[in-house]
Amino acid sequence: MTQVQIENVTKKYGDFIAVDGVTVNIPDGSFVCLLGPSGCGKTTLLRLIAGLEDLSGGSLSVGGVDYSKVPAHKREFGMVFQSLALFPHLTVAENIAYPLKIRGVNASNRRVRALELLDLVKLPDIADRQVHQLSGGQRQRVAIARGLAIDPKVFLLDEPLSALDANLREHLQIELRQLQKALGVTTIVVTHDQREAMSMADTVIVMKAGKVQQVGTPVEIYRNPANAFVANFIGVSNLLAGRLTGLAQFTFDGQVINLTPEDILHVQNGQAGTLSVRPEDIVVLPDPAQGQLSGQVSFIRDLGANVEILVRVGDIDIISICAPQSRPSVKMSDRVGLQILTGRATVLAA
Repeated sequence: MTQVQIENVTKKYGDFIAVDGVTVNIPDGSFVCLLGPSGCGKTTLLRLIAGLEDLSGGSLSVGGVDYSKVPAHKREFGMVFQSLALFPHLTVAENIAYPLKIRGVNASNRRVRALELLDLVKLPDIADRQVHQLSGGQRQRVAIARGLAIDPKVFLLDEPLSALDANLREHLQIELRQLQKALGVTTIVVTHDQREAMSMADTVIVMKAGKVQQVGTPVEIYRNPANAFVANFIGVSNLLAGRLTGLAQFTFDGQVINLTPEDILHVQNGQAGTLSVRPEDIVVLPDPAQGQLSGQVSFIRDLGANVEILVRVGDIDIISICAPQSRPSVKMSDRVGLQILTGRATVLAA
């Protein structure tokens, strides 16, 4: 079992706290993304797991064994760095086999393993090429193969796809996820790309300023964010500051919005809060109705795959997104209603 348990882990650099009391449990064989903006502590946490940084506090265990003091070279973890760090003077096969070489594996067995891994990452014919002859996507696959060479207990990747163009990045996201499922290796990936986390992870750990903000499946985090930061960081969300004024009513800009009890998880009646609702969960109607927001159309943008309609309510623009075939018959400056789909909003603590 390679379950990773992180208990109250802290990392300080002088007076600066990079990782602040993080406690998470990463199940055996799962694919986990550490997600957050630059400087949130996600890469530092990954380096603490890898043993490349010493803990300032807390503990780390893998498979029930305390790894807090185990040096990096004895952890038997595979790692892919953001820079990939391939050796330019070695061939592709030699790069992949290097972790085995420093462990004393003989040359013929190293070669066999390198060829196996090249087949696994769908690059069967490049064993003897030089690194400078490879494309960006090929280099990425070679770095992944090298990280897997030792059959790692845990596979760690630091923003592995960030340097690739968008189309190739999305293609390799799928390949990496399929590879992880086939191998069953516990995998932890650092990313700042919410789409990447949503498309690959079993579990997403959202971080901000060294602290964990929420842990859950991608859909849980998207549909039921724990706070306004998570709601705004994962995708696009309309955040409306107001007050809960009834058992299932929220008042914003003097207008009352009818909700359902399932929408209200974090706030008591009478308390201030923030209503979070995704653009695809708001329907623009030509005629405002009671219990709905009303406002004025301020902008319409047809993006081909979908249509964005911005409606000015008070001093903010609320975004609604719909498919072209569902586009309402409204135009700029029209007075319209905004219907929130049942059970698709969340009232967060202020």
